[in-house]
Amino acid sequence: MTTTTLEPSVDTEEPTLTTAEDEDIPVPPGAARALLGQLLGPHKRRIAFAMLVIMIQQAALQSGPLLVAIAMDRGIPALRDHDSGPLIAVTAAYLGCAALSTVLQRAFIRLSALINQDILVDLRGRIFQHAQRLSLDFHERYTSGRIISRATSDVDALRELLNEGLQELLTVILSVCYISVLLLVMDWRLGLVALVSFLPMYLVIRSFRRRSLRVYRRSRTAVASVIVKFTETMNGIRPVQAFRREAANDATFDASNRRSATATADGLLEMARYVGLSRATANIWITGVVLLGAVLVTEGSLQLGVLTAFVLYLRRLYDPIDQLAMFLNSYQSAAAALEKMAGLLAHEPTVAEPAAPVSLPALGSKGREVAFIGTRFAYRTGKEVLPAFDLVLPAGRTTAVVGATGAGKSTLAKLLARFYDPTSGRVTLDGVDLRELSNAELRRSVVMVTQESFLFSGTVAENIGIGRPDASRADIERAAREIGAYDFIMALPDGFDTDVRKRGGRISAGQRQLVAFARALLADPAVLILDEATSSLDVPGEQAVQRAMRTVLAGRTAVIIAHRLSTVEIADRVLVMEEGLIVEDGTPADLISGQGRFADLHRTWRDSLV
Repeated sequence: MTTTTLEPSVDTEEPTLTTAEDEDIPVPPGAARALLGQLLGPHKRRIAFAMLVIMIQQAALQSGPLLVAIAMDRGIPALRDHDSGPLIAVTAAYLGCAALSTVLQRAFIRLSALINQDILVDLRGRIFQHAQRLSLDFHERYTSGRIISRATSDVDALRELLNEGLQELLTVILSVCYISVLLLVMDWRLGLVALVSFLPMYLVIRSFRRRSLRVYRRSRTAVASVIVKFTETMNGIRPVQAFRREAANDATFDASNRRSATATADGLLEMARYVGLSRATANIWITGVVLLGAVLVTEGSLQLGVLTAFVLYLRRLYDPIDQLAMFLNSYQSAAAALEKMAGLLAHEPTVAEPAAPVSLPALGSKGREVAFIGTRFAYRTGKEVLPAFDLVLPAGRTTAVVGATGAGKSTLAKLLARFYDPTSGRVTLDGVDLRELSNAELRRSVVMVTQESFLFSGTVAENIGIGRPDASRADIERAAREIGAYDFIMALPDGFDTDVRKRGGRISAGQRQLVAFARALLADPAVLILDEATSSLDVPGEQAVQRAMRTVLAGRTAVIIAHRLSTVEIADRVLVMEEGLIVEDGTPADLISGQGRFADLHRTWRDSLV
């Protein structure tokens, strides 16, 4: 026996999906700042303690040049008078401050590392959980590679800032504050001259920040493009090799890779420009302070030890400029990454769970009635797939939906599964609008088996058990036996404990479909949707599933989206769709005996069996 298909098995009624080059998700004003506040909020006390530790550490560290000045101006003269006490005291204080600084720096690094890891774990979890909540239309236009980029490269950019850049920033800020006060206290004249250098430094930093932010926004997008292309190619490696797409993919990947490299190089050039200008400014000011200080020393209005401390402090004031450049480098990259992650997390599902869910009435013996009332649907592109229509699917009846590619069959099924909400009108289950049901109750009541029959890494039993997580092993095996999958599962190396590996690659497409059917049977929904669910089965497999389906579909409402007429024959009712409209409606026998499109297709199929 052979089977004939109405149309190719891939339904292309949906609009073309977007690519990696598409516009990023708009970021609401203040979303990045709000996300940062949410991440830091639970750690306020530990952050405050870490700040106290680093403040004391910097105070101990910055006391060094001041103690050197005291040693030169007081300790050495006292030693000439055979009094070693002041020099010994200053030396002990210097060593004590150095030891305290080392201990506190180690404590700060350890504490900040613990805080940072908790923040990053929280952030990755938020991205993963939120991505699962987002509606199907989002995932169909926002590629998985870009979501992976948000959870990997963008999180890594924030990690670099938290692990290294934040300590550098705190060190620079505290150093500037402590040293500025000390310079003014030691000699207000030289102190004012030194502090005037902050104005040109500020101008250099502001210019770098503005220019580099644009560069790093472009860099984050370019990195995401590389990840998207790599992920897309690896996921589609079979058609890539089958249709010799390697050269074309190499060219597009090379273009994305070069854009990423160019953006990274631009960032490095901006940092080099900043470092050059900041160092030139620092050297000019140090030279000026030293010359002025030398004049004051010769005049006797400034001690040599104070001038020495001034020079040491100026080096400490300007040396962190390079560290600040590294911080700004990390900051701009992390800011661009945080912006993109905030945009993703701020994006709300278009198919939202109701604030006050309504419960379904008690389940009757015949399943639940489905009704489409004034329902119409258009994709985001504006293309209307389903004009307004009314349709009632009686409880406990099996309805097959057939039609050419793009007729609207799969869209109708997705509206029933509430992967989309209708543009207008309602879809009801026993009179209750699907938009009023909680997701948990909806998924218990309506189950969809698709052509893809996706399996997760794990055992066969675990994949079937997804249909009902609290099911026993006996329940799982019973579902497999009823669907006709038990024998092939037991023939696997470890039976139900066989790991099917990535996407179920260890078993055939037909076997994956049988496992998906067993999963749906175990879930025991009131409404079952089969969207091209037998397309991957061979003739014996299809016959086995059809035998099981008669039992599985009994007592429940079922919708079968099918191209194979052998599958359609088990339905109580057939709907023929064209351009979103139902053009024929009747029992298989009535439509076969007529002169419509379904009758023509059936005759063609019967002739193919001869």
